[in-house]
Amino acid sequence: MKTNLAYFVSVLRKNFVNDCSRKLQQDHVTLGLLYPTLYIGKHPNCSPKEVMQSLNMDWGFAQRTLDKLVADNLISREKNPEDRRCYHLNLTADGYRLLQKSHWLINVWNEQKLAGKNSTSKRRKISCLKHYSVPLNWGL
Repeated sequence: MKTNLAYFVSVLRKNFVNDCSRKLQQDHVTLGLLYPTLYIGKHPNCSPKEVMQSLNMDWGFAQRTLDKLVADNLISREKNPEDRRCYHLNLTADGYRLLQKSHWLINVWNEQKLAGKNSTSKRRKISCLKHYSVPLNWGL
């Protein structure tokens, strides 16, 4: 039986991705489309470049993703009135509904994973995960 941290983190992430993907399929949305939607929802009027940099996407992938989100009526892409070369990204009503559903999904997933635990135990688990989520300094 595997007992190292990396194994359990991988399993936990795989479970989260599978569980959320299954629910999002009902809306014909993948996690690849969800993350930019979440970012745009949290940062209204952001630019494509901001999305690309924040989510570590290359330019081509970011543009294809944003094109798909526009085509699916989840976001709007509007020219900046002050600089016609730039665009502002915002959620549409459908995008906002997806944002609300994703928040609900994440909360339900969290609640189910922590079900039966008292508040002290929940806080300890979250604190432990926060501790391990800090990137390593490899000294390179």
